[in-house]
Amino acid sequence: MYARSTTVQADPQRIDDGIAHVRDEVMPTVQSMPGCMGLSMLCDRDSGRCIVTTSWDSAETMGASRDAVRAMRQQAADALGGSFDVQEWEIALLHRAHQAPEGACCRVTWTRGDPARLDEMVETFRTGIVPRLDDIAGFCSVSLMVDRQTGMGVLTATYDSRGSLDGSAEAVRGMREQFSRQTGMDVTEVAEMELAIHHLRVPEMA
Repeated sequence: MYARSTTVQADPQRIDDGIAHVRDEVMPTVQSMPGCMGLSMLCDRDSGRCIVTTSWDSAETMGASRDAVRAMRQQAADALGGSFDVQEWEIALLHRAHQAPEGACCRVTWTRGDPARLDEMVETFRTGIVPRLDDIAGFCSVSLMVDRQTGMGVLTATYDSRGSLDGSAEAVRGMREQFSRQTGMDVTEVAEMELAIHHLRVPEMA
């Protein structure tokens, strides 16, 4: 499984317009493309940062969609009033305790490490972190995406509400520090975002 994420630095005043555009215009078109497994959108209403992620059943179908989505990406950036950056990932793991409800929020953690140790990192996360996340109140799901060329990774953990996201902070901080020590991965950024659209249909991969 693979994913393409488009990060838009948007005008905070235009985020609702952007969400509507992605939901009503972009999502139906992308989901009709061969190999598409769905779409999600994260938003930070304070900073204006939005991340739209599409998932694909293979590297080939993701690659074949590049030209078709280019114009849609620009239109979405125009609707949000901002510029964009695109990254492509391999989905290394996805675990879903239950579907995210309306009002769900995510903690996104970006990492960087030795590309040669990515498989070790994924296995450490699968065996050492995922079972502990299941014990946190309000936990919905977690995904881990990696770039094998650069050694970059992005973890997205979803919680039922802003309250459960906030309540998980202390426990997750300890897990993150332990994970970083064990794998040699550097945590480069952590962000908390609203899950505005959640229609990724990626199957369990844990």
